[in-house]
Amino acid sequence: MTQPVSPPRGSTDKVPSMSELPAWRTLVARADVRTLSLLGVLVALIVIGGITKPDEFLDTRNLQLVLTQASVIGVVTVGMTFVVTSGGIDLSVGAIVALSSVWATTVATQEYGFAGILFTAVLVGVGCGLVNGLLIAYGGMVPFIATLAMLASARGLALQITDGKTQIVTSDGILKLGERDSYVLGIPPLVLVFAVVTIIGWLILNRTTFGRRTVAVGGNAEAARLAGIDVRRQRLYLYLLSGLCCGIAAFLLIILSGSGQNTNGNLYELDAIAAAIIGGTLLSGGRGTITGSVLGVLIFTTITNIFALNNLQSDVQQIAKGAIIVAAVLVQRRTAASST
Repeated sequence: MTQPVSPPRGSTDKVPSMSELPAWRTLVARADVRTLSLLGVLVALIVIGGITKPDEFLDTRNLQLVLTQASVIGVVTVGMTFVVTSGGIDLSVGAIVALSSVWATTVATQEYGFAGILFTAVLVGVGCGLVNGLLIAYGGMVPFIATLAMLASARGLALQITDGKTQIVTSDGILKLGERDSYVLGIPPLVLVFAVVTIIGWLILNRTTFGRRTVAVGGNAEAARLAGIDVRRQRLYLYLLSGLCCGIAAFLLIILSGSGQNTNGNLYELDAIAAAIIGGTLLSGGRGTITGSVLGVLIFTTITNIFALNNLQSDVQQIAKGAIIVAAVLVQRRTAASST
């Protein structure tokens, strides 16, 4: 009787499915699809803007404005991406931006000029991040509650400092950075700062031990602790990083507006979280992408600009943003379900 011939070693009858691929290749494939999808949405928005208002939207000054406006919230979003990747959340970023901006533009602070304003904005941001980190990491408070308390406190303190009035910047060094003469090869200084923060954030999250620990804590904090990671200290560092980004964003906002106001940073926390989520960062933690978050910021900023140029009401704009967020979350859940 003839024996069945077995197929040659190494041959295969089917192409391996996504679930059969190595874990790193699966993540790369999904990341590429996600990034390309976001790029497609951004390109589609640019096309829409070019069709509806070709002379205004595609004007160099308008494109520079879009990038400049994206820079402020973009820096905040980089810090938020780290926090959300670790399984946390920071509802106080907008209030910290406001407090940093008004503290840095008081008459006493402005006497120290450019350096004094920059140092104060960053110091206040880091200080608020330190308080958040200590309350959450070592005080055992839930991030939602701790940062909500900081939101209320920082907003109240910002209002007290300004007495509800706008604080005008008189420092020539700050004002000159907002002028077109300070542009480098047609690129505003704020955009360059945003680009540097983005690159550093990407390198930290993807190429350092700190980034790997952040992902590990967000994926499973107890497993990370058993693996030797100091979870509490890592969380403290993450909120310090978020506060630092808020301080930098406050300084950029001072350059952009030439003033400090207690209303600065309004709803930044929602925009930053939304940009991170549609970019592919899991709200439950364990996965984050700086590239996706930046694309999310650019998408939201472009939508706002298109609506403004077409004189559309802001309520329709908010509905559109909400629909994008819901769609992004549904896609995340479907992706997570297909990977199990």
